[in-house]
Amino acid sequence: MPFPRFPDDCRSLLCKYLTPELYEALKEKKTRYGYTLEKLIRSGVENPDSSIGVYAGDEESYELFAPLLDPIIRDYHGFGPGERHVSDMDPSHLRVANPDPEGRYILSTRIRVGRNLHCFPLGPNLSKRERLIVECMVRDALEALKGELAGRYYPLEGMDDETKARLIEEHFLFKEGDRFLEAAGLNRDWPSGRGIFHNDEKSFLVWVNEEDELRIISMEPGGDIQRVFQRLSEGVRGLESRLRFAYSERLGYLTSCPTNLGTAMRASVHIKLPKLGRNRELFEKIAGRYELQIRGTHGEHSESEGGVYDVSNRRRLGITEVEAVRQMAEGVAALIEEERRL
Repeated sequence: MPFPRFPDDCRSLLCKYLTPELYEALKEKKTRYGYTLEKLIRSGVENPDSSIGVYAGDEESYELFAPLLDPIIRDYHGFGPGERHVSDMDPSHLRVANPDPEGRYILSTRIRVGRNLHCFPLGPNLSKRERLIVECMVRDALEALKGELAGRYYPLEGMDDETKARLIEEHFLFKEGDRFLEAAGLNRDWPSGRGIFHNDEKSFLVWVNEEDELRIISMEPGGDIQRVFQRLSEGVRGLESRLRFAYSERLGYLTSCPTNLGTAMRASVHIKLPKLGRNRELFEKIAGRYELQIRGTHGEHSESEGGVYDVSNRRRLGITEVEAVRQMAEGVAALIEEERRL
């Protein structure tokens, strides 16, 4: 494969940092799981409108292809090669109040983390057999959860129509990935080895073998951020007692997309801010002050409906989980205060 030629309007971080010289230096390298530079950059080459453009195929990718990945990580996270990530998921260190105790603005709170199993490739490089082994291991760990976290696993393959309709109605069912994930190899053998777990209260959910091998989610209506984080922490601890997750002393929890490294956490609220939404400049100024992302009701690249926005932390690497959630809570409180003033 020759050096890729990107269109003039390409703005991805892959376009920004992949030079012909770097390409020549890396193109023959291969990880022990057989992942190459060509596979690493395929999604960004096929989709030049990507914002990032790279997907790692295993833990070794972050070492072998560091000359390309480290500048991308530094640009996105502001995290340099000499820094070290620190994790802290202890809910006793958080102690945040509900920013909307009267329930006037926050519709729901959702905190999720991505996790992948140590000694397996990451999703873009998993074979069908490996994906099935991962599913089996994760399923056993999920079915061992007790108390509030106890629930049931639903494999996507062979799912009956009634279960499928219910999970779609509850917005639990994840679908085959988009063109960016398709190009990265994350849709191979769909839906084999994929599934969804949720507890009886439908407040704890795990996606198996979507973009990452596990997406662990805690959620509930309203703005009790502390309780949602507490539940997530308990769930992660329960799974860690039976599974070993891919973790780097430098980069934290390892994920296929470099944007999710570190905490691999996205802490978000769906919040109704119709007045602030009409003043986008002010909205984005406050969000920027607290390192928040603003999305539409249905996630990235979607529009708001009825003045409702998805607001989440942007920083994931070089910040602990507790710090990320606390900053999100403080930012949401500031947004609510401005909405009231308006």
